[in-house]
Amino acid sequence: MKRRSLIIGAAAGAVAPVVAGAAPAAAALGAGTGPTRPRPGASLAGNKASRLTTLPAATRQVVVVTATSWKTSYATLETFAKVSGRWTPVSAALSARIGSKFFSDHHVEGVPTTPTGVYAFGPTIYGIAANPGVRYPYHRLVTNDWWNENPKSSAYNTFQHRATNPGGYSEALWKEKPAYTHFAVLTYNMAPNVPKPVPNAGSGIFLHEFSRTPSGPTAGCVSLAHADLVRVLRWLDPAAQPRIVMCPLDSLGRY
Repeated sequence: MKRRSLIIGAAAGAVAPVVAGAAPAAAALGAGTGPTRPRPGASLAGNKASRLTTLPAATRQVVVVTATSWKTSYATLETFAKVSGRWTPVSAALSARIGSKFFSDHHVEGVPTTPTGVYAFGPTIYGIAANPGVRYPYHRLVTNDWWNENPKSSAYNTFQHRATNPGGYSEALWKEKPAYTHFAVLTYNMAPNVPKPVPNAGSGIFLHEFSRTPSGPTAGCVSLAHADLVRVLRWLDPAAQPRIVMCPLDSLGRY
């Protein structure tokens, strides 16, 4: 399914080591090239992250994407870090877009819904442009880099470098400008959420840049403005085992 915004109608790799001197996982999203300190007075018992009960015990960063209802493609993305055992807001709410058919508990291939649930970030961050300074391994896309979205393929829902289109809804990642200037893979229908991708359950769910201005809905991914996306990607720290939670606000208590 094409992930660019609609105008109408896991990669393999080892987790990167923590770089010596890097900012701690609790750092806030900065406006410049790196993180700054957590927002003063932001540790609030009633924040969205504090309502989550299913995150892994080792998770110290969480991204929460919520919409006000099941019938909107407009969403907000917020980031939180665990500080002294408490979830602390890191960023203000960032404007985001989700699938043109909104959130769904039953996402399938070819339908532009955004899957609800809790997911990890894939071990590699990708992009057409050069590494913006992320802590994960980064792969700069080249010609013939594909995301396999063919349910009949044994490599369904994986990154592939190959000379021919894998078929189905597979995406030529290097051509998706500006959406794939940088993007993170969300582990929907891939490990560790499932042992291996389930055919037709959906593929290629990413956190990426808005495809146009003004922003439009996506075909299932979560999108942000370029500057907001870069700040989030720089903040994510594989050592903090980050997760992303996606759902309408009234369903947050499930997770």
